[in-house]
Amino acid sequence: MTEYLANEETEFSSERVVREARQMAFDELFRIPQEEQSLAIDHSFPEKFVDELSRREVFNKHLFRPNTYLHKWWARRCGSTFRAILKQFVPGEERRDYYAPGGLEGKIVLDPMMGGGTTLHEAIRLGANVIGVDIDPIPVVQARATLTQVNLADLRAGFSQFFTDLYNRLAHYFQTECPVCQETVDAQYTLYGLRKRCACGEVVQIDQYDLRHEADRTIRICPESWEITDGQDTPGMPARAMRLITKRDRRCITCGRDYEELLDTPFYARYVPIAIVATCDEHGLFFRAPGEPDLARIADADKQRDGLDFGPPEDFRVQDGPKSGDLLKHGISSYLDLFSSRQLLYIHRAIRQLRDYEGVVRLNLGLLVSTSLEFNSMLCGYKGWYKRRPGAIRHVFALHAYSFPYTALENNPVNRRKSSGNLQQLFRDRIERGRKWAVLPIERRIGQDGRSELVKIPGEVDEGTEVFDQADLNAGQQRFWLIHGDSRSLPIRSQSVDLVVTDPPYYDSVQYSDLATFFRVWLARLLPDEVDWTYDQTHSAVATRATDDASSFMTVLAGIFAECGRVLKRHTGRLVFTFHHWDPNAWAELTIALRSAGFRLMNAYTVFSEHPISVHINNLNSIKHDSILVLALDGGEPAVPWSPPEAIDTSDSETFCRQCGVTLGWLLESDYSAAEIRTIWKTLIQGSACSVSTTVDEVYQAMRNNPGMPSKDKFVQHLNTKLKARLSVRFQ
Repeated sequence: MTEYLANEETEFSSERVVREARQMAFDELFRIPQEEQSLAIDHSFPEKFVDELSRREVFNKHLFRPNTYLHKWWARRCGSTFRAILKQFVPGEERRDYYAPGGLEGKIVLDPMMGGGTTLHEAIRLGANVIGVDIDPIPVVQARATLTQVNLADLRAGFSQFFTDLYNRLAHYFQTECPVCQETVDAQYTLYGLRKRCACGEVVQIDQYDLRHEADRTIRICPESWEITDGQDTPGMPARAMRLITKRDRRCITCGRDYEELLDTPFYARYVPIAIVATCDEHGLFFRAPGEPDLARIADADKQRDGLDFGPPEDFRVQDGPKSGDLLKHGISSYLDLFSSRQLLYIHRAIRQLRDYEGVVRLNLGLLVSTSLEFNSMLCGYKGWYKRRPGAIRHVFALHAYSFPYTALENNPVNRRKSSGNLQQLFRDRIERGRKWAVLPIERRIGQDGRSELVKIPGEVDEGTEVFDQADLNAGQQRFWLIHGDSRSLPIRSQSVDLVVTDPPYYDSVQYSDLATFFRVWLARLLPDEVDWTYDQTHSAVATRATDDASSFMTVLAGIFAECGRVLKRHTGRLVFTFHHWDPNAWAELTIALRSAGFRLMNAYTVFSEHPISVHINNLNSIKHDSILVLALDGGEPAVPWSPPEAIDTSDSETFCRQCGVTLGWLLESDYSAAEIRTIWKTLIQGSACSVSTTVDEVYQAMRNNPGMPSKDKFVQHLNTKLKARLSVRFQ
């Protein structure tokens, strides 16, 4: 864990005062002439080239940058986009080429909101020293695990022993028998149905009766007997006491009442097993109904559940939040209840075994177990009936929110056969593939025929040496300094950072810090000494709701930008980040935050950023592009003149982002008040869909208690005078 003194405590040392005074004197004495302050990115950016790359990468980001995907995190941007951004700061056109190695040696790059760590990985590959900061501890430990140099053979040996010990302890809980030869085999997963009730009694609800579609058969479950067949009739099978229904059946046809959840029952106990899936070496893949031995294995695990000690139960209590509130609405008050008894046995055993490992091997194994929980929870759904099956598991955060399946899937994490979401598969995909790529990174080059070819970048590596203060950071190359803390107060010297490159949180749409609690409660036990796992959500730069007034989003973001301004080199430093949002409040608060920190927009670019058929944006009026915003504290005139647009076109994602960039540049040069900025953004984006009179009323009500505030009529007249020429809008 990195510890440091608060900025206020270090500010007034005599040595620091002398050092900074000397630095300021030299800055003024050797002030770089205006024309030499200009950087390549101020004037141009290879938008078309980056757009083509990102359109390929968005479909499989984890394959393009595997070393950054060890653990679950959200809203990652394309690594190719950030490599291209950083390349624009390389001196010399030849070395600035996207496929040329390195170029940022001797530079310090800061990401104050590092999240998935994209900036750190791309910058360290180019030879820079990097500083990554996040208020959430998960990005810190993930960056440490993936950037620290380690021999892949050591990771393989550690995992092999770790898995073998887990298998020997747990395999018998996750086994079943082949229905043909009765051989005991490892189950791949168990399917469960959700118990519901009406006045008549209980039923079990599942997605559908078809379990798998194959070329020559369909595997189904019988709603009366629960027998699993491949289309052959099995007459004479007795009916079960509880009838199977599908999710389309919302009301009982007998009593007429809606089926209700069993909210008074622990979540894991609301499900009953309906099918087991496994592979026999001789007879292949099979689906079978749970037999007595299978039910006995589950019951054996249930008996041990209460004896598992994970620490104080209150540590697992669900707190009401933007996303976790959905758990509470479903009667789930503890994160422990999101796991079956067999899954808790797996976690408990993993926690105990990790104590036998040290250093980066232990760190990687702990994160591997943690990220496996997204595939090993009773929140996992089943999608194996699709003819095109990328995997049977619908993982916990497939929708970037909590969803509650009808057909739940209990995975077998210790299955020796690689399959979706088990440890063997995850080790190969998240660690082995990532480490191979890290020592020999590969990019894609798209030819004129549209085909892509793999391009090795000789001399680059995606790893470095961790340091714990700025003195050591400056003592070499490809060093990384990770800070778990609030980016509004950093232990970094003033005017010592060359670049700040980041991707701010996405305003009010998804509260990732809230969702991350699902992992934090377990990481605090898997890796208790790695970082301070306490987390203050109030410091997160995410608005809890859209607002027309100052919000936590603006307050936190303004503080972060102000601190970035302090640590950036005054004349040559740049702040570059990606941003998009439909909400005018998001753009307004971004504008106010940047202006309060003294930043000016040098240029703005637009590139493709979102998977067009992503389940998170499908059927929405989605933005598929990012604005790349280049800002400076003292960069002379912007590279392009910022003229006020008459409106912002919301019918096209790319046009919208470009016009928002222009508007941002213009407003940063203006002297409008915060209230006026909000009004302008709302008018431009919402246009005729927005009641202008309502907007004026909202602004006036927010400001009417300010000293010297004029009457409403005079206020409207004031707005007309300032906006008429620029926006062609009159407030009535």
